[in-house]
Amino acid sequence: MPFGHDTEDGLLSVAALVNTATPDDTLTEVADLDAFVESWGYTGTHERTHTELDEVRALRPRFLEAWSLSRDELVAFVNEVMLQYRALPQLVRHDEWDYHLHATPSDAPLASRMAVDAVMAFVDVIRADELDRLKMCAGDCGGVLVDLSKNRSRRYCDRGCGNRANVAAYRARKAAESVS
Repeated sequence: MPFGHDTEDGLLSVAALVNTATPDDTLTEVADLDAFVESWGYTGTHERTHTELDEVRALRPRFLEAWSLSRDELVAFVNEVMLQYRALPQLVRHDEWDYHLHATPSDAPLASRMAVDAVMAFVDVIRADELDRLKMCAGDCGGVLVDLSKNRSRRYCDRGCGNRANVAAYRARKAAESVS
């Protein structure tokens, strides 16, 4: 089932956020956060402080856990986050995007907006009963992925794990052939 652009973007951006923690932390400086915010098109207030960086970094383990929750547990998680950040969904239109949902004001702290955007995307996943689209990477990175493929066959995150697995399999085949 295809999701709306805001849902897909919310899912992919929270997966990317979670993946900044593994296997090596790539969100250690304010400049790293600036690049992340820019690459994912977050709008609204961005203070560019170490406090803001720490608040965003604190979201990562919490959202990593979301990938392993059952549907009912994810519902509880979503509701908890929406209550925590006082989410109030509203239709908005900005930049190149047509009407879509935002549930925090544009001047809310960046970590709040990121958390609520993520759980708003999870709402659509839950409602469509598509939790199997949230997967752990089959590589050894400990990362997560959102499988938006038609046949639900995606196994690896976007950080090269699939390529590394293919190279390792190729080398194993070549080594087995040379022994034979």
